[in-house]
Amino acid sequence: MKDDIWARDEVQSPCVKICVVHPVERICTGCLRSLDEIGMWSRMSNDERTRVLAELPDRAGRLAVRRGGRKARVPDLS
Repeated sequence: MKDDIWARDEVQSPCVKICVVHPVERICTGCLRSLDEIGMWSRMSNDERTRVLAELPDRAGRLAVRRGGRKARVPDLS
């Protein structure tokens, strides 16, 4: 079987198989796409996919502030 048979000429999904939706930002913490973008991905054109991919780096900062774990339990003493 040749691998080139399965090659597709389309913009690939940024999914990294860490599918957890941030409760406040409502974006996936793995790929940074919104639920709507994830759901529509298979129906998007390559131009639409490229636009979404271009927006993803700017979204990473929205998840930078952690509210769970130790930071949520220890009071800020500053």
